[in-house]
Amino acid sequence: MSDFLNLLNTADIETLTSIQGITHPIARNITAARPFISVDNCLKVKGMGKSLLTRMQSFAEAQDDNSENIAMIPALGVLFSDDIISKSSLLRRTFMVQKIKFGTDGWRGVIAEDYTFDNVRRCAQGFASYMLSIGKKGQWIIVGHDMRFSSEHFAAAVAEVLAGNGLKVYLTQEATPTPVIAYAVVDKKAAGAVNITASHNPPTDNGFKVRNETGGAIDPKGLKQIEASIPDDISNVRRLTFNVGVEQGVIVKFDAATPYIEHLTRDGLIDLQPIKDAGLTVMVDVMWGNGMGWFPRLLAGGKTRVIEIHNVRNPSFPEMKRPEPIRPNIDAGLKATVNNKADILLILDGDADRCGIGDENGEFINQLRVFGLLAYYMLEIRGQRGDIVKTLSTTGMLNKLGEIYGVSVHETGVGFKFVAPKMTETNALIGGEESGGYAFRGNVPERDGILAGLYMLDFMVKTGKKPTELLKDLFAKVGGEYFYDRMDSPFSGDPEARKKIIMNNNPKTLGGLKVTELITVDGFQYKLEDGGWMLIRFSGTEPILRVYCETRHGDKVKAILEDGLKVAGIK
Repeated sequence: MSDFLNLLNTADIETLTSIQGITHPIARNITAARPFISVDNCLKVKGMGKSLLTRMQSFAEAQDDNSENIAMIPALGVLFSDDIISKSSLLRRTFMVQKIKFGTDGWRGVIAEDYTFDNVRRCAQGFASYMLSIGKKGQWIIVGHDMRFSSEHFAAAVAEVLAGNGLKVYLTQEATPTPVIAYAVVDKKAAGAVNITASHNPPTDNGFKVRNETGGAIDPKGLKQIEASIPDDISNVRRLTFNVGVEQGVIVKFDAATPYIEHLTRDGLIDLQPIKDAGLTVMVDVMWGNGMGWFPRLLAGGKTRVIEIHNVRNPSFPEMKRPEPIRPNIDAGLKATVNNKADILLILDGDADRCGIGDENGEFINQLRVFGLLAYYMLEIRGQRGDIVKTLSTTGMLNKLGEIYGVSVHETGVGFKFVAPKMTETNALIGGEESGGYAFRGNVPERDGILAGLYMLDFMVKTGKKPTELLKDLFAKVGGEYFYDRMDSPFSGDPEARKKIIMNNNPKTLGGLKVTELITVDGFQYKLEDGGWMLIRFSGTEPILRVYCETRHGDKVKAILEDGLKVAGIK
């Protein structure tokens, strides 16, 4: 055994390649790594008397449960084939580069598993390299964060990397809503932003969102460039120590809240005084997140009363599975609405870019209906005109409103990386998506849960009506009720193989309704004979397959979704 290991430490490449199982690249790696190979450590590896491949495989398979051998892994890594590494989770973490993939507007991962400081720094380097490649050297970048575990520390790490690459950083002084961070980009004339948040994901996760000079999402081409610029090795990341960055004036903490609040009234987005004077009781569920304190601050000084719940920092998000403004996460808020005899429930997700609504009876108004209400408010009550931008997973009520008011409706793929550029291109009046994110003209092309909530309150004040009455008015305008729901199913395996299954199934009916068309812009959308639709789509941020539907037949929603799962091969 010792002779064999001595051979590995002394033989030249030609001699090594004469050994069965050692290729030229492995031999080259062995000679390069000789200073780190310990004969004593290698002797402890089980199975070293077998052939090279068998030795290495036995070792790999033993490591996940054998802590004694972990110290030997770096020394022996040069001998492992990719096939062997792939069979051991410990070896994968040690030797295989984690490729970071950007979803709809950035990257999300599990804290400490793949969302680590090193990987966040790698992402920051990719973003910095992208900014430099488009001529932004020396310009300012906004960096903000949410209230998740260690978010402020991850944000500081990002600031160090950006500063180390010749960029300047405005770092928010506290956890800040995503729409406020987005507006800060415009207010500070910055080149873009990085936001440390996983938005509505479970408490185990955190994220890395990126924005351009408009404060809106970066388009898919730009996201691909950032992703391609992420280095494989942390050694390729440039950093400037935080304290040094502050001393040099290239990292500056700032207040993002005050300019945003001034912007709301100065730029004619909303008149707060009538809402303050209306005497409403407004229940607000901030879901343990960045929206904490915002509505009390904005609506203080009048007869309207604001009651907040879940308004302290708690990254475990008690009373909900995740800070996403849909049931069952909002059940506590709906109950509190009834108990406090509130006129409306406003629900902000974890980073306050999404808004959910509960009516005066403690019933949830789904996000597609809210999108319809907001568009109706802008067109009918405020008398404004402009294009509507919607993702394909949102309501057909918007198409009806477009016909009635003579405005164009643009349908995009799912995610604000599609919505934001289209809004900018068309100077759209309103844009939004199925998840409860809505953006408005005159503001930045970014989801804004705070402004959406204020608009719902203004809708009530200007009409003197409760949410249930406003919904009835909307249905009367568009010709009847629209019913929506969705199912999420955990997904593993190859998405491409699953897509083939979906294509091959080719359903003729769903829930008893005829399929009239298949659209594959983003996922698989089946148009139905009643004007409704069913969509099967893989999440861009989580290992989840989603099935959504909207129909004019409330009694067919469950059957359509069940058929969708069958088409996807889930049931």
